[in-house]
Amino acid sequence: MIPVQRLCLSASLLLAAAMPAYAHVGIGTTSSFTAGFMHPLSGLDHMTVMIAVGLWAALKGGGAIWAWPAAFVGVMLGGAALGMAHMPLPFVEPGILASVVALGLLVALAVDLPVSAGVAILGLFALFHGHAHGTEVPENAGGLEYMAGFAVATVLLHAIGIAAGLGLGMRFRAVARIAGAACAAIGVGFVFGVV
Repeated sequence: MIPVQRLCLSASLLLAAAMPAYAHVGIGTTSSFTAGFMHPLSGLDHMTVMIAVGLWAALKGGGAIWAWPAAFVGVMLGGAALGMAHMPLPFVEPGILASVVALGLLVALAVDLPVSAGVAILGLFALFHGHAHGTEVPENAGGLEYMAGFAVATVLLHAIGIAAGLGLGMRFRAVARIAGAACAAIGVGFVFGVV
């Protein structure tokens, strides 16, 4: 089995076995820019995924450095709009947990995919993240300030991942890959309820 097939099989098995992270719907204040900005900084699942996107983009280089984070943020906001409109999306929490594991593995293995394939993978995971946060917005709040704060914090976390990946340079790619392995391990911990 080739590495990409193993990655897909592993992600599918973890998605099927995943339990909800309970880090999303109904947790915390969701009606201000500050609440939105702080939310990605309040959970290990958020921080690891957002930084992993940046690390993976830095490992890939070229157009991925801007395309992958931009795709993630754009689709995340689209998913948030669906959540705010109460449009159902299956497997949101398992998808979020799978994103932690899968993105960690993509970084740890330094998987080199075409930019368009990376956009598709990140878009799928971003849809789950965005939908969860759009669903959190109460009926009596517009939620736009919250989502703007969430988007800004996401961009900053992506930038931290990119800066770390580029700052480490080719000599220290192993450090970025170890960070990816740590992200995957955290995801597995979430799946089995030990984190």
